[in-house]
Amino acid sequence: MSAIPQPIPKPARVYYFGTCLVDLFFPDAGMAGIELLQSQGLTVVFPQGQSCCGQPAYNSGYRAEALKVARAQLDLFPGDDPIVVPSGSCAGMMRKHWPDLFRGEPDEAKAVQVAGRVWELTQFLVQVLDVRLTDRGEPLRVTWHASCHAQREMGVVEEPKALLRQLANVELVELKREKECCGFGGTFAVRHPEISAAMVGDKLADIADTGAARVVSGDCGCLLNIAGALEAGNRPVGGQHIAQFLKERIHGK
Repeated sequence: MSAIPQPIPKPARVYYFGTCLVDLFFPDAGMAGIELLQSQGLTVVFPQGQSCCGQPAYNSGYRAEALKVARAQLDLFPGDDPIVVPSGSCAGMMRKHWPDLFRGEPDEAKAVQVAGRVWELTQFLVQVLDVRLTDRGEPLRVTWHASCHAQREMGVVEEPKALLRQLANVELVELKREKECCGFGGTFAVRHPEISAAMVGDKLADIADTGAARVVSGDCGCLLNIAGALEAGNRPVGGQHIAQFLKERIHGK
């Protein structure tokens, strides 16, 4: 099935799948995503039992363990309301890989139905809600890091940049090597730390060439890797999730 969600009318209610990295490391970004959706008049439902989409186990070859984790999420999203995810990586796992993961299982139909309702946050803001942003922040130059899964599995390429370009006081300077991985890759960074370090080094050089004061991304795994490397190298550039960045800009911070 296609990883790109089909057009839908603006709903009155959405589910929010927060992801485990947001929960553990970027809770403010998670809350910012919820507030952005609420600012458009939507009721946002956050099922309390949610945990992980199963991607770490799946990418490491542990299908049975991934299936167990993913299955625990299925009954949390009943009905037909869209499921918005502030991560292209987790959205891609749910939308593209759940149908394969559940193939032949008794709950395959339910998994396919849930997967078909998944949207990445910026994709939903642009394609479904057609948001219009008013920038109340100070002038700032930023660059955008696009995660591999967001681009290749969810088809999210222009949506986040379109949102950033709506901000009158924000200058967006695009990376020359935007399509290259930052080196995180989930468990890849743990299994191959030397290769990961070289890849994030290339990413940092690309960021430096833009002259940006901040690098914005939609995936917390990428931000952990990039922002951690920036901090370790004492680089004068900060990293921030796009949901939190947009929230701050429209509130004048």
